[in-house]
Amino acid sequence: MPFSRGKKQTTSKIPKLHIKSSENVEDGPHVKRSSSPPQGAPRKRTAFIDITNAVSQCFVTLPFSDDDDIDVRRAHKVEFSNPLKKKEPSKKVQKKTPVATKNEANLKKSAPVVSESPGEEQEKDESPVEKLEEHLPKALPPAHLLPPQIPPEFDIDSDASNDHTQTPEYAKDIFDYLKKREEEFVLHDYMESQPSLNPSMRAILVDWLVEVQENFELNHETLYLAVKMTDHYLAVAQASRELLQLIGSTAMLLACKFEERLPPCVDDFLYICDDAYKRSQLIAMEGKILQALNFQLNIPCVNAGMDTLTLARFVCELSLLEMQFVPVRASLLASACLLIAVVTKDLGGWTASLQFHSGYSVEDLAPVARKLQHMLNTPSDSKLATVRSKYSHKVFFEVALLPTLSAEKLERFLK
Repeated sequence: MPFSRGKKQTTSKIPKLHIKSSENVEDGPHVKRSSSPPQGAPRKRTAFIDITNAVSQCFVTLPFSDDDDIDVRRAHKVEFSNPLKKKEPSKKVQKKTPVATKNEANLKKSAPVVSESPGEEQEKDESPVEKLEEHLPKALPPAHLLPPQIPPEFDIDSDASNDHTQTPEYAKDIFDYLKKREEEFVLHDYMESQPSLNPSMRAILVDWLVEVQENFELNHETLYLAVKMTDHYLAVAQASRELLQLIGSTAMLLACKFEERLPPCVDDFLYICDDAYKRSQLIAMEGKILQALNFQLNIPCVNAGMDTLTLARFVCELSLLEMQFVPVRASLLASACLLIAVVTKDLGGWTASLQFHSGYSVEDLAPVARKLQHMLNTPSDSKLATVRSKYSHKVFFEVALLPTLSAEKLERFLK
């Protein structure tokens, strides 16, 4: 399948939007519009102006008389203006009250305030509900909401307890959820139902997707999810050889939308396909894949937990070329890749902690580990060199150049 390595300078096909001058805009310097309404029309006003301004006008200070020392604040009545109704002059009637009567009333009001001490005011402010809550025993959360009990010797997340991005308190729950969810996404060998395809064509497609991930500098999770979506679509829908690259690139576009912060645009994927497909074809294929997956894109993939060991991730990406369509659970395949890496680098074997967190024993992983070891020692196809070339770089510690695991060493470990 064609893939251009050179960077193509593309110009934006989106035409610039030229804003035409409106009819009301005059040439020359801007003139301030008059806010006066046309003749005979009611005066325009901003909505809620009489309500919002009422806050500052609701209280006014009105003196009773010149000889009074105390002013009384009276609420201001809000009236809406009506241009058709003439305002009648209102007569203000002030009711005079003897000064001695007002002074006596004010002394009575201020007497209890002066007598209160600061301690009494604090007790007054405290709500009786707050006092009651202090004496009530705190209820424990339900058992199903409590975090799973992890033995101290298997606690590998306590070191990241202060890093909120690692969510160590949810790590066990997340992996248990993914392991349970993967039961819905176990693939079968769909090549028997694809008369126009074979495993070699699929391997070439996956190798090309690895190259796309490298050129676009996408996340590893995006690559694994794209391959998984491609396999699940091919498991339920027949495809021709000519449309296989369109299916893979569309699945990569969907995975980018799901995983990436800044996913590439549609034109970028049309470009990497050497303009073999039209924009309408890619968008139509996007809808077909979503319908085939029933819009469930959160598929557990084999890369879960593989970022901690580069050699294990290298084995995982090699397994994408041949073993992704084999009916193997994603967690089982990921654990087998980790076992191969542990044995290759003599990292202490399959410990009790690894068995506790993965859920698989050495006996469970033995059949898949033997297949992986055979795949690693099989001479690589020159057409499928992208993964090995990728992990031969020093960024990935050149793990592809390490001596491969021998069958004798693996069997000694499995026994």
